[in-house]
Amino acid sequence: MIRTILATSAAALALSASMAAAEAKTEFKLAWSIYAGWMPWGYLETSGIMDKWAEKYGIDVEIVQINDYIESINQYTAGAFDGVSATNMDALSIPAGGGVDSTALIVGDYSNGNDAIILKGDGGLADLAGKPVNLVELSVSHYLLARALEQVGLGEADLGGVINTSDADMVAAFGTDDVEAVVTWNPLVETILEMPDANKVYDSADIPGEIIDIMFVNTQTLADNPDFGKAVTGAWYELMALMSSDTPEGDAALTEMAEAAGTDLEGYKRQLEATAMFYDPAEAVAFAENPALKETMVSVANFLFDKGILGEGAPSADFVGVEYPDGGTTGDAGNVQFRYDTTYAQMAADGAL
Repeated sequence: MIRTILATSAAALALSASMAAAEAKTEFKLAWSIYAGWMPWGYLETSGIMDKWAEKYGIDVEIVQINDYIESINQYTAGAFDGVSATNMDALSIPAGGGVDSTALIVGDYSNGNDAIILKGDGGLADLAGKPVNLVELSVSHYLLARALEQVGLGEADLGGVINTSDADMVAAFGTDDVEAVVTWNPLVETILEMPDANKVYDSADIPGEIIDIMFVNTQTLADNPDFGKAVTGAWYELMALMSSDTPEGDAALTEMAEAAGTDLEGYKRQLEATAMFYDPAEAVAFAENPALKETMVSVANFLFDKGILGEGAPSADFVGVEYPDGGTTGDAGNVQFRYDTTYAQMAADGAL
C-alpha cells in the first residue's frame, strides 16, 4: 500500500466533488486498499458480516478494494464513495484540505513498528547526517524521517538528500551500492531487514499514536444516515472480536486476510504485532478522547504545511480545523473539515448497536 500524501492539488479534486447537501439513502460504498490494519475491510465484504449488519438496519453497504491507495482517496474526495480507509495525514491533506468534511468513524489502529528507517551498516540516527535517504516523498515515511531527525537535532538539510523512490523499487534499491538508508513500511521492512547489513535505527513504535489508520466517512452523509454509521461500526467490531479471539475461527479469518495481503498466517500475525489494533471499541474511544491526539494533529498539520500540501493556498498550518470528541478544535475553528467522533464506537462499547 502506498500511504502517500497528496502531491497534487487537493483543491482541484474538491472542485469535482459534489458539494450539495447529502440526504437519507439506503445504498453506500466504502473504499479500502491493502495494508495490515485494513485487511479486515475486505474480509467484512467476503465473509458476509457487513451484509448481515447492513440488513439489520435496512441498508446496503458495498466495500470495494482499490489497488491504488491515493486513487481511492481521490475518488472519495470526488464523491464516488461514502467512506475510505486513509491515514490521519492523508485525510487532512486531501479531502479535508480540499474542503470535503470528513469524520473518523472507525479509528482502527496506529502503526507501532510497521514503518521504519533502515540504515545500511552500523550506526544510529545521528549517522544519517550527510547520507542520502531513499523514501516515497510526501508520505508517512517522510513524516517518520522528519520526526526521527528531530530526536537527534538534525533536519532534512543535514542529509545528503532525499531521493524519491517508489515502494515497488525500494527492496531492489537497498541492494545496490549507492543506497545507504531507506524509510519504508511493511511488508517491505520485513524483507529489507533480512538483507545483509540492514540495521533498523528507528520505527513508528518510537512515535506511538501518530500514524493513525482510519475509516473516514462523509460527515453530511453520516449525519443524514445514522444507521449507516451503526451498521459499519457493528460489523467492524464483530470482526475485531473474532480476530482477537484466539480460536480456530479467528485464525481462519486471519488466514483469509493474510492470503489477500500476499502472505501467510504467521507473516500477517507479525504485521499485526507491529500494528496497535483497537480490537475493543472502548480502546478506540479512549484513544480519540486522549488530549495527546490534539498534539499529534498539530504536528501533522505543521509537517503538511511545511511541505506545501495542506490544501491549495493554505496560509498557515492552522488552515484546516480539526474537531475532537470534547468539542474542542485545533486549526481554524471556522473551517472544520476533519472530525473525530466517538459516538458510534461508544455505542459499540455499550452494546447498543
